[in-house]
Amino acid sequence: MELTPKPRRYRGVAVMALAAAWLAALVAVRATPSAPSGAVPSSTSVPVVASTSVGTPPRRLTAKTRLVRHFEYVLPDGEIDVYDIDRGHRRVQRILLPQARGIRGAVASVRTGILYVSYGGDGGGNGNGSMLAYDLVRERVLWQRSYGAGIDSMAVTPDGRTIYMPEGEQSRTPDWFVIRAVTGEPTGVITAGAGPHNTVVGLDGAYVYLGGRNDPYLSVVSTSANAVVKKIGPLRGGVRPFTVNGTQTLVFTTATGFLGFQASSIESGRVLFTVDLRDLGFPYDPKTFVPSTPSHGISLSPDEKQVYVMDAANSIIHVFDVSGLPSSAPVHLADVKLTHPLVGSESPCLYDCLRDGWLQHSRDGRYVYVGDSGDVISTKTRTVTAFVPALRNSRKSLEIDWRRGHPVATTSRYGLGYVRARR
Repeated sequence: MELTPKPRRYRGVAVMALAAAWLAALVAVRATPSAPSGAVPSSTSVPVVASTSVGTPPRRLTAKTRLVRHFEYVLPDGEIDVYDIDRGHRRVQRILLPQARGIRGAVASVRTGILYVSYGGDGGGNGNGSMLAYDLVRERVLWQRSYGAGIDSMAVTPDGRTIYMPEGEQSRTPDWFVIRAVTGEPTGVITAGAGPHNTVVGLDGAYVYLGGRNDPYLSVVSTSANAVVKKIGPLRGGVRPFTVNGTQTLVFTTATGFLGFQASSIESGRVLFTVDLRDLGFPYDPKTFVPSTPSHGISLSPDEKQVYVMDAANSIIHVFDVSGLPSSAPVHLADVKLTHPLVGSESPCLYDCLRDGWLQHSRDGRYVYVGDSGDVISTKTRTVTAFVPALRNSRKSLEIDWRRGHPVATTSRYGLGYVRARR
């Protein structure tokens, strides 16, 4: 069943209000000067814009069941679309967030039952950004806060207390700011890689990994000291999407202008293997391929046996066996041709609209979600098995699992490994 808000929401004054929200968002992200490097950015609590929704929320769908049910949350600009993974990826709820234009990141905490959404400018010419906190159980926005800095793809600690927010890939400062999750207020700053962009917190919460788009090193930060304790690299180009295994011994990274990926040792800080997909016969010409990164997506299977790697230049997802690491190189297993190619632009979209792509495994490893395509890959058959329409126009998604009306587990945007014991 297709879920759409009542038509009256989009008629007359509502249309003007929606247009005004888009214009205000575009003006707001360019209006305020950013904080200098190393300084904790200013922040302002702003009036909450209420969310509206249609459909049946997971809270109600799971209120009377002891079984865990799995839902994929997809965030195109201005909304959240919730899909029932266990029932054919049917959309069950649509949540409208008219203030959330230019969504850059999303992360959830099951400890607090809150979904955080970063939106607005990612620094530089795109201006500063904001974040909101959405209560998954009570289904309402708790707070909104604007920052005197850009925002990007953040991460939250397992206890739900701290958020690490990059100042944005277009930012002139190489900083991530530390945020008190309960209020959204910045409390500290960490200087790491240039073009602060992607962020991963390890499963145990002891370390956070900071990837700067314009930096050849991945920074490892102690969450107890909020200080850089190690750098991994040098890597190919700038650090783009990456993933970490459960014991935090291995990291898999992609790079600007590179078709392929690298596997590195977190312990030694050195690159172990570089996989160039051109060596396997897959073409890539940066002169004709417009996006900056052809492999803008990488996901490690939860059991850590395989890596799925984006090839947007050819609209293919490549599968590698990485079970032999660190001693043996990744082994090429399969190639999955996308049904919906990575061409064109997301719509609606405030900026950074090209379909770069993204990859994220489901928590149980059954599926891989392809951002900016909408295709859902079965890892059993290595074929496209479903289509999620909202994911055609977004590369921001994560899984949240529910039982008895409450969230009990979540992934991040990043397809991490979940093996906690060393082999």
